[in-house]
Amino acid sequence: MMNLSGISSHIPSTQPEWVKRFAKFGLMAKGVVYCLVGILAFMAAFEIGGSTERNLNKQGVFRFILAQPFGQILLALVAAGLVCYALWRLTQAFLDNEHKGTDAKGIGRRLGYAFSGLVYGFLAYGSFRMVLGSRGNQGGGHSRQTLVREILQKPYGQWLVGLIGLCIIGIGLYQIYRAMSGKYLKNVQTSSIKPELKEMIIRSGKIGYIARGIVWGLIGYLFIKAAMESNASEAGGSSSAFAFLEKASYGSFLLGAVALGLFCYGIFMFVRARYEVINTNS
Repeated sequence: MMNLSGISSHIPSTQPEWVKRFAKFGLMAKGVVYCLVGILAFMAAFEIGGSTERNLNKQGVFRFILAQPFGQILLALVAAGLVCYALWRLTQAFLDNEHKGTDAKGIGRRLGYAFSGLVYGFLAYGSFRMVLGSRGNQGGGHSRQTLVREILQKPYGQWLVGLIGLCIIGIGLYQIYRAMSGKYLKNVQTSSIKPELKEMIIRSGKIGYIARGIVWGLIGYLFIKAAMESNASEAGGSSSAFAFLEKASYGSFLLGAVALGLFCYGIFMFVRARYEVINTNS
């Protein structure tokens, strides 16, 4: 297996400063996106301003930003932040700044960083396209359905889509585990937070990670449902998960609660940007 930390010797001495700046700017951009997702989902839950749960994904957030005064400038800043976040995650993956090592567990964590970096890199690419005026099919749910449809046509396609669903549910459960175990605070300097704000901030982070885990779990469930019914239209992203919640008993309250949780997650990203210890040494 390739030694991913081998290229660290080629990084210039200025690495620590740019890594920290990229990480903090990226976390703030991620916070903006999740706060807006939470606000728009809450508005959709109670039909405030005519909002619905449709297109309540990150691409929908980008369109919302673009529609505001100076929207192109604002979206460009968010896109630049997402690029920074993606580069920070890729740095963690390939330079092993977090010292995860090269054993099975360490490689697994670093692959997770790489996956996160690629996902946010594609999000940044999509947002930059919007800034430049491209209004092509940016719907994440539609792209997922297209991918699932292609997989279902392959031999053992249903099993593969089901396996993907189980992996997504696993990610959701891990988010909830991080919340309940307190691991989400591992690198956050909570001692530096003002005492009167500390409890509220810690609680908001826990609620945020649980809400994010629930959304991941619902997305995984929809993938499994698509596999069992051999119907790609059942698969989807966060907007499909929100629509699923909305259709349940007391759906508006369930969606509203998850929306508040995602808003809390966004707020906690700002806390991480301010108080997290960013490891930079390979």
